Amino acid sequence: MSKSIKLAILGLGTVGTGVVNLINDNLAELKRRSGREIIITEVGTRRQRDDIDPSIIQNDDLMAIAASDNVDIVIEVIGGTTLAKDIIMHAIKNGKHVVTANKALLAEHGNEIFALAEAHDVHVAYEAAVAGGIPIIKVMREALAANKIDWLAGIINGTGNFIMTEMRDKGRPFEDVLVEAQELGYAEADPTFDVEGIDAAHKLALLASIAFGIPLQFDKVYCEGITGITLQDVNYAEELGYRIKHLGFAVRRNSEDGQQGSAGIELRVHPTLIPQDALLANVNGVKNAVLVNSHPLGQTLYCGDGAGAGATASAVMADVMDLVRVLGTNDHSQRSHHVPHLAFMPEQLSDTPILRAEQMTTGYYLRVHAYDNPGVLADITRILSDAGINIDAILQKPAHKLGQVPVIILTLPVVESQMNLAIAKIEKLAAVTDKVVRIRLDELAQ
Repeated sequence: MSKSIKLAILGLGTVGTGVVNLINDNLAELKRRSGREIIITEVGTRRQRDDIDPSIIQNDDLMAIAASDNVDIVIEVIGGTTLAKDIIMHAIKNGKHVVTANKALLAEHGNEIFALAEAHDVHVAYEAAVAGGIPIIKVMREALAANKIDWLAGIINGTGNFIMTEMRDKGRPFEDVLVEAQELGYAEADPTFDVEGIDAAHKLALLASIAFGIPLQFDKVYCEGITGITLQDVNYAEELGYRIKHLGFAVRRNSEDGQQGSAGIELRVHPTLIPQDALLANVNGVKNAVLVNSHPLGQTLYCGDGAGAGATASAVMADVMDLVRVLGTNDHSQRSHHVPHLAFMPEQLSDTPILRAEQMTTGYYLRVHAYDNPGVLADITRILSDAGINIDAILQKPAHKLGQVPVIILTLPVVESQMNLAIAKIEKLAAVTDKVVRIRLDELAQ
C-alpha cells in the first residue's frame, strides 16, 4: 500500500479549523482521488483543543513542527509576515513542501521564499492566498499556460465589495456599512488592509507576476482605498450608467498598442467606474471575481466566494492534493513535476518596468463644485481641452442652497500626469470651491 501523506496544520483559527473539518468530512473522497491516505499528524496551536482527534499531536512549538520527521507537508495559516516567514523558511530547509494562504507574506517576501524552495527542491503552493475558493492561481499557471495574458481586472477583496454593494443598493453611507461589515466578520476591528486596498494590492502583486512572468513587486502597486467614496458619487455614477467597484488591474502596455503613455506594466488598485452591464459590475456582496484577457482565448471570468472557512479550506486542500501526487512520484527530482511558482521558469522572469502612477492611462470621473457663475463650465472644459483631455460626457446638477453647482465630467483615457496638471489648474479657478473629486474610469473591465 502507498505510504500515507502526513500533514501539519499551523494555526487553528477559522481557516485551519476549516481544513481539519474538510479532511474529516471528505477523507474517503480524498483517498479515492489521490490514491493515498492523507492524515493530520500534528497541529500548531497555543492552547490544547478538546475537539481535535487525540491521535493528533498538539504543539505550540511551530518551528519544531516545521522540521518534524512526522510531517510531509506544512500548512501555514497563522498569517503575518514575521513568524510565518521564519516557519516557512525553516520548513523548506528541512525538505518540507509548504501550503500557505498568506498573501501578505508572499507579496512582500515571495521572491526570497520561492528561490529557497527551488534550491531545496520543494514547492510552496498558495492557491488560497488569492480569491479564496476561486482556483485562479491554478487557472493562470496551468489552464492559461499557452496564452499570452494582456490584462486582468478583479474584485479581490470581499469586504470592499460588500461595502460598495450596500452603498449602491441601500443608499447607506460608507461609515455605516463598515460597522456592519465588522459585526458580520467581513472586516477586522482594524479594517485598514481591506478599505485602503492593501489586501487587494498583495493579491494583485501575485496575480501580475503569474500573468506576466515578472518578479513579485508589491512595493510598486499603486494603491487607493474606498474611504473617500461618497453616496453622492455612487448615485451620480449610476445616473451616468456606471457602477463604482474597488478593482485591481494588471495591464500590459506596449508602445505599439495605440495607447497613450509609456510601455510597461500597470499595477493599480483603486475605486473604478465601470459600465452597469459589465460582468464585474454585477458581482456583488462579498463575492470575488477575476476577469482575464488572454490571447488566443479571449476574456474569461472566474467568480466565487473569496473568503471564509469553506472556500479557503477548499483552496488549501487543492494544493495539498497536487503535492500528494508529487510526493507519489518515483522520480528523485520532484522539481520536474512542479509548475513553476510564478508560472514561468525562474531564469525566464523578465525585468519589464512597472509604470509609476503618473504614467498610467485611464479614463476619469471628475466632480467639480463651483459657483453658478457664467463661463465657469467653459473655463473647465477649456482647461481639459488644452491639456489634451477629451470629454466623453458632462452632467450638471441643480445649484445647492449656497449657490454651488456640482459638475460631473467623464473623460476618455488620458495619461495621469496630464490629468494632474489639468486638475491643478481647475482648482485654481476663482469659482471652484473645493478640491476636485476624481475616480478612475476603465473600459477594460466590460
